[in-house]
Amino acid sequence: MSSGADAQSGEPGSPSCVMIFNANDASGAGGLAADITAVASVGAHALPIATGAYARDTAEYFDHYPFDEEAVAEQARAILEDVPVQVFKVGFVGGPETLSVIAEIAADYTDVPVVAYMPSLTWWDDGLADQYEDAFRELLLPQTTVLVGNHGTLWRWLLPDWSNERSPTARDIAKAAADMGVPYTLVTGIPLPEQYIDNALATPQAVLASEKFERFDAVFTGAGDTLSAALAALIASGADLAAAATESLSYLDRCLDGGFRPGMGNVIPDRLFWAQGEVDEADASDETAAPSDVDIAAFELPPHDTKH
Repeated sequence: MSSGADAQSGEPGSPSCVMIFNANDASGAGGLAADITAVASVGAHALPIATGAYARDTAEYFDHYPFDEEAVAEQARAILEDVPVQVFKVGFVGGPETLSVIAEIAADYTDVPVVAYMPSLTWWDDGLADQYEDAFRELLLPQTTVLVGNHGTLWRWLLPDWSNERSPTARDIAKAAADMGVPYTLVTGIPLPEQYIDNALATPQAVLASEKFERFDAVFTGAGDTLSAALAALIASGADLAAAATESLSYLDRCLDGGFRPGMGNVIPDRLFWAQGEVDEADASDETAAPSDVDIAAFELPPHDTKH
């Protein structure tokens, strides 16, 4: 088996690699689709390990179908024997058994940082969600380098007995995470006055980086996966942690600013906003007319006439 030290070496000049553990999301809002696009967008290479699949649309979750933990382990172990990995990124993986597998892999590659994202599980069965959060706390948090999550989600999960009249700060949440072995916590969506939110990378002792943004009116799906994947890719590429947090937050803000609604549900971050060309009025009018010197029929697709 490859060691953690071996995983840091690779062909010079090749993109850094991020191994992603997440479920497939057919809507493209979150899950592996979000991770792969965000990782590629900031210049790294994704190694996606499918842990299950959501049944969902752009508005709501209907169910989740976990893969067998042995299938997850085989996917990861096979590629780890071949490709050096700079960072592990963990999203929603479906159950305690899979979390145990990922924790074992992380323990075998101690030199590889782990960026772990805890999403809101309010859509899921309460009993299953409680089991998942307990297993995440006990198995994965001790292996986690940076925990990423929304302020409200992390508050409810890590500080369920919070009794102070004020809301917990990023440092309060980071302290609760540190008690489980997490050195850094990136807390998003911290409410501020006048329709602003704060986002802070914190330890129990200090806030290392923060970015304040104006709250969007739209309801987004996939923001957390986008942010955590971008952060993992930037860390993998060698960025300082504080700089990676600031850059990934700015990247997310641009993604949300360019967000689009592909269906009838929520808005999805545009993770490739930078690839969208500017179209002026002259270009737009030219596009409405078919070019006279091109045979449009040459681009017609053939029928599906395969004989079985």
